Amino acid sequence: MKSYEQANAVEGAEDSGKMRSRSQMKDIWRRLARNKLAMFGLVIIVILVIAAVFANFIAPYDHTAQDLKNTFAGPSKAHLMGTDEFGRDILSRVIFGGRISLLVAITAIAMALVVGGLIGVSAGFLGGAYDGTLMRVMDVLMAIPGFLLAVCVSAALGSGVINTAIAIAVGCVPGYARLMRALVLSIRDQEYVEAARVCGESRFGIMIKEVVPNTLSPIIVETTLRIGACILMISSLSFIGLGVKPPVAEWGSMLSDGRQYIRQYWHMVTFPGLAIMATLFGFNLFGDGLRDALDPRLKR
Repeated sequence: MKSYEQANAVEGAEDSGKMRSRSQMKDIWRRLARNKLAMFGLVIIVILVIAAVFANFIAPYDHTAQDLKNTFAGPSKAHLMGTDEFGRDILSRVIFGGRISLLVAITAIAMALVVGGLIGVSAGFLGGAYDGTLMRVMDVLMAIPGFLLAVCVSAALGSGVINTAIAIAVGCVPGYARLMRALVLSIRDQEYVEAARVCGESRFGIMIKEVVPNTLSPIIVETTLRIGACILMISSLSFIGLGVKPPVAEWGSMLSDGRQYIRQYWHMVTFPGLAIMATLFGFNLFGDGLRDALDPRLKR
């Protein structure tokens, strides 16, 4: 009889936890939906993601196809954004360039989050000499400007999608490590962590089950804001020839190719530049709105 009652109590607690989680999600979405700028940024992000995923169906032309009889054509019905020096359709290349930029940015953020998260969580939870040593290493990396560090790594590894992602991820690791460590330091002395320790939970189990889930909200906001910065860094590396190189379509390399023709053929640099600006604008607006929606102090 007791075991039956205990089982019912456990199930009731789980159902209550699920209902509370759903209620919190609805509350967050309600506050986010009230922020018109954040929703505008979300619309831009959704359009970018859809264009990147379905680029093969949306792009009007093959982004690598050359038409030497139609070079430097201005915007028209046939080519809405004109053509480049090889007669390639700029609209198609902008669409495919968004796919490359998103792919590299997400890959870089994922690598930085895993490495930096492990460093920050372990350093904050274990403390002592281990914490001090790792944080001093992170301080050294943070003393180097992120773009300069990415340039050095990219020059050592070479160009390409994966190498560019690694170069950008190296510069993002210290920021994630510092953020995760600060979050863990504010969480590790909470009552539920002490309760898990008293119940015999291992350190690894406490970090995975109790500490990490309570750091997700700030990490989501930080990641949303960092994606835009990573896309800008990808374009910057490609612009100076250390990122993704032609014939692969990428916004930074398109700007680099078109800068020598900027006076005569403005469309070659205007549309890739607008794509970068709109992407950064969208991610920054959505990231700011998401931060406000996840801040419990703004519930009032």
